[in-house]
Amino acid sequence: MSYKFYGWETPAVPCINAEFIGVSDQRRLYDLLSDIWCKYTCAPRLREGWSKDNKTLGQCSITAFLVQDIFGGKVYGILRTGGNYHCYNVIGDVVFDLTSEQFGDEVLDYSDNPEQFREHHFAKTEKYERYSYLKAELLNKLKDAE
Repeated sequence: MSYKFYGWETPAVPCINAEFIGVSDQRRLYDLLSDIWCKYTCAPRLREGWSKDNKTLGQCSITAFLVQDIFGGKVYGILRTGGNYHCYNVIGDVVFDLTSEQFGDEVLDYSDNPEQFREHHFAKTEKYERYSYLKAELLNKLKDAE
């Protein structure tokens, strides 16, 4: 599979959470999530634009915090027009953004951005529910693959 997400070519990051055995690195996680991301997991304000051709649209924060569960590290956010943050992951020296494809050819700046915290993002019930759904579907997929 050819990857287009930011940081796809960076060194593989190993899973640190036994609950997610079967997720060998960030590329494997992208493969698994590609079958799970859907209109429901998309941020409500962006759902009208979601499609299978733009499957990462509106998936950033729930994906970034799930990545953090699996690989550790920190979640950072790029301030976007309108005051929302686009979330991505930093694990050690490795920076990657599984949902960057939603921006097409736009070049995002992954330097000097503020850390994001799940307590703030998950204060929105709908976002926590979308994250929980994404996590449960991933765990189901991993269980089925055993």
